[in-house]
Amino acid sequence: MECSQVTYSRHAVERMFQRGISPEMVSELLQSGEVIASYPEDKPYPSVLLLGFVLQQPVHVLVARDPASGVCYVVTVYRPDPLLWGPDFRTKI
Repeated sequence: MECSQVTYSRHAVERMFQRGISPEMVSELLQSGEVIASYPEDKPYPSVLLLGFVLQQPVHVLVARDPASGVCYVVTVYRPDPLLWGPDFRTKI
């Protein structure tokens, strides 16, 4: 995902801290993560759910992007629960 700047919501920062996910990990996922869901109607900006792997562990990043400025807003970051997601972590059960 192309971002001119990355901003983290308070919620995202709290969850990253709780889950041991660093800003560097998130930055890597923003660059190389796979879009597994799109939410074009989200407000104030359209968002996407990204899937990436950090230390061979799946991680989801929900990020909104302002199309005018290119600023990306990280909404939340989490390790998907295998009881809620399929074995590929792309499809919710």
